[in-house]
Amino acid sequence: MGMAMIWLRSALYAVWFWGTLLIMASIGQLLPGGWIPAYAGMWARVVEAGLWIVGVRVEITGLDRLPQYGPVLIASQHQSEFDTIVWHRLLRDCRYVVKTELLRLPLFGRLIRRSVQIAVDRAGGAATMRKLLRDGAATLAAGRQLVIFPEGTRVPLGQTAPLQPGVAAMAAQAGIGVVPVATDSGHCWPGKSFLKRPGVIRIEICHPLPPGLTRTALLAGLAEAYRAALIHNTPQHVDNSVGSGIDGLPS
Repeated sequence: MGMAMIWLRSALYAVWFWGTLLIMASIGQLLPGGWIPAYAGMWARVVEAGLWIVGVRVEITGLDRLPQYGPVLIASQHQSEFDTIVWHRLLRDCRYVVKTELLRLPLFGRLIRRSVQIAVDRAGGAATMRKLLRDGAATLAAGRQLVIFPEGTRVPLGQTAPLQPGVAAMAAQAGIGVVPVATDSGHCWPGKSFLKRPGVIRIEICHPLPPGLTRTALLAGLAEAYRAALIHNTPQHVDNSVGSGIDGLPS
């Protein structure tokens, strides 16, 4: 596929993405707060449905390792905005740890507040950690699923970043294990890039790490799970066809 066609399809997808976000976020202002998680799942499906425009498919492995009910702490790699969207449709009652800057977005920021996402100030130091632990404990105690990005920011494909200790502190406080998730979403949806490249976004839900690990052991276990993930040890293939299928969608 030529670069001109990639630019054209990326532009069309941008219209799809931002147009549906504006429409659905506006409607979402009128919904009761309890409806927002399911509504967010609907929006995530709309976002993914439009990926055929740019020739992107989604493949997910390890769904059987992901509990659908009860408290779950998911520690995912983070390469693109897609990583912050997909969990809304994979989990029934998903909460994210997000940066406070998102609260200032028109319409969308208000939905974040109403859906009780955990917003943290990355420059807040010890106060941020206390808030993270307090809000995270409340989320997990309520039986919800919580997604955190231990790298702390988007990391370009093929690069690594130090893992932040917040995930280990949350796991220890809640007394639960952690589900590592590897992704190569940056291959098709590079962070901070307008372009969307044809191919396959692969998400691998790895074997859960058991509860009771020390901070050092848990962070080392996460790093090893990411390194050993099959998607990072098998070639990525480019799909130049524009299909409409999205693999891995739960029934």
